[in-house]
Amino acid sequence: MPNTGFVLAALGKNVRQTRETKQLTQEKLAEFASLDPTYISGIERGLRNPGIKNVAKIAKALGITTSELCKGVEA
Repeated sequence: MPNTGFVLAALGKNVRQTRETKQLTQEKLAEFASLDPTYISGIERGLRNPGIKNVAKIAKALGITTSELCKGVEA
């Protein structure tokens, strides 16, 4: 059985690292992805479980593919 907490933490880490590499604030990423900044914060902290549509929106806003964003996120 997958450890959901680990999966969410790994995704959140990828979002944060990519966002920081691109020198974006959570607010800017949220704006680009048409999401709320508190939602982005929750994802980065591993507290939110985003649906695939939102993962794809975040990846697009970061200028990467969904698979790149999910690299190392093992269920």
